[in-house]
Order: sequence, then C-alpha cells, then structure tokens
Amino acid sequence: MNITLEQIVKIMPHAQKVAPLFVGPLNAALEEFGINTEKRIEFFFAEIAHESGSLQAMQENLNYRADGLMKTWPKRFPTLAIANTYAHQPAKIANKVYANRGGNGDEASGDGWRYRGAGLIGLTFHDNQKKCGDYFGIAVEDVGDWLRTPEGACRSAAWFWSTHGCNELADADDFDGVSDAINIGHLTDTDGDAIGYEDRLAFLEVAEGVI
Repeated sequence: MNITLEQIVKIMPHAQKVAPLFVGPLNAALEEFGINTEKRIEFFFAEIAHESGSLQAMQENLNYRADGLMKTWPKRFPTLAIANTYAHQPAKIANKVYANRGGNGDEASGDGWRYRGAGLIGLTFHDNQKKCGDYFGIAVEDVGDWLRTPEGACRSAAWFWSTHGCNELADADDFDGVSDAINIGHLTDTDGDAIGYEDRLAFLEVAEGVI
C-alpha cells in the first residue's frame, strides 16, 4: 500500500514543507523492506516521526547545555565544571560521548562527530554505519552524507527496522518492543523505556487514525 502526501502531513503536521521530498523515497523503502501492512506502517511512522522530528532533522542535534549533558550522560559529565567545558560544542560533545564505542576511536580521533546519528532513525557509530554502507554498497566514509538525503534517510531507516526484527514485533502488536529496538537509551547513560516513549505513543495514536 502506498502512503500519500496527505497522510504523511496528517501524521506529522510539522513536516508539511519537507514532506513532498519524502513521499517517493518512503514508499520505495516501505516496499523494499516489507513494511507493507497497516500495523507495520503505523508503527514505522510513529517511530520515524519521533526520531526525525517529523522529517526535519536528518542528523543528531548535539548542541547541549551543561545541565542537559549531566542529565543525559551523567557518567561522562559528573560535575558542572566538566560539563561547562563541553556545553554548546556539538563536535566536541560527540567526540567525547561516542568515543571508544561501536567501532569509534578515542575522543581525539573525531569519530564521534564523524559517525554521529544521521538519517530518520539516527544511525550512529562507525560499525552501524559501515554495516549499513556494506548492505547498500556505499563506502563507510560516504555513508554519513547519504544518510542525510531523503533516499538514504528512508532506506537506512527501513533497513535498520527490518534487520532488528521490527516487522515481526509489529505483527505481534508489540510497540514497546519496537521502540526498544529503535532506541532504549543505548546512546546515553540512561536505562528503561525508549527515550521519548510518550511522544512515540502520541504519534502512533495519530497514525492509527490515518493509515
């Protein structure tokens, strides 16, 4: 089933200006990765709506204040003095919080910023972006730029969805499981429900009335 521009805008009103760029790529990605039932599409749209700020954020916003750094990464920013030396410096923040994880090098390597979250679901880390690039035949050093395009953002999100069993979770009506698969706080020092779970649920309620 094809998703229309009108449906996208009803689910994500703030996407009105950018939505025309995504209609074709989204429908192609849904078909490519078998996101082809009402339930699967509703769950998928709820997740990407939250993760991408309604299709408006193709890369992670790392412009944190000091208190935000302490709240999100308390182990890495245990004091205000440390947090203040990184506040409002996105590249420096990324290089610290994503260092030595997921195939990234140390803080000085610049890998944290190089492989920061990009695409509709914020694909992060060298290893994750390399797996994605390997699947689509794109060199890892070029994946980041591709993820920031409508085609790359949509196809990578659907690829991640498929490879993490989200079609099967949607078939089981397990939205919590889908949200956990997409984001359970693995990029932060927090545990528990997926970050922004209530917002995801709100988008799901709208999507269920539209699809």
